[in-house]
Amino acid sequence: MDASSGGPDLIADLAAPECLTRWPAFAPAAVLAGVRAVFALPLQVGGIRLGVLDLYRARSGGLDGEQLADALVLADTACAVLLDGGWRHRSAQDEGRPEQAGLQHPEVHQATGMVTVQLGVTAAVALIRLRAFAYSHDRRLRDVARDVVARRLRFDSIDDTCDGGTG
Repeated sequence: MDASSGGPDLIADLAAPECLTRWPAFAPAAVLAGVRAVFALPLQVGGIRLGVLDLYRARSGGLDGEQLADALVLADTACAVLLDGGWRHRSAQDEGRPEQAGLQHPEVHQATGMVTVQLGVTAAVALIRLRAFAYSHDRRLRDVARDVVARRLRFDSIDDTCDGGTG
């Protein structure tokens, strides 16, 4: 929970007295299960919080600089997959190549901001609406975002009871 509302929570030794006091149910159970260190990294892009990546280790000890850098890259990759990963259909020229991640597409962030204003919702809800629209229309998130930014698609004019027009 701490990592979801702030920065990374890097716990080097779950058996330490302060950890046992801080998490009286979780820490002893984790240690009993063989977990000695936990590293919780927020999955966040700008103001959009997607969740937390929890990494567990059987031995106590902190992460060195290289390990922390690797963990942060892993968290960024998880965000990219969550935002724009693995669509069902790809063109023939795209076969064999992974799709570019959502983090390299600023229009997704711009569209998220536009949808927050259109619908009066949080950025997280706006991103969910963008993703849901993209999924239900078998389109890539970045393509839907481009339509929103170009003002070809407005979410405040979509009838939720229909298939979603472009207003």
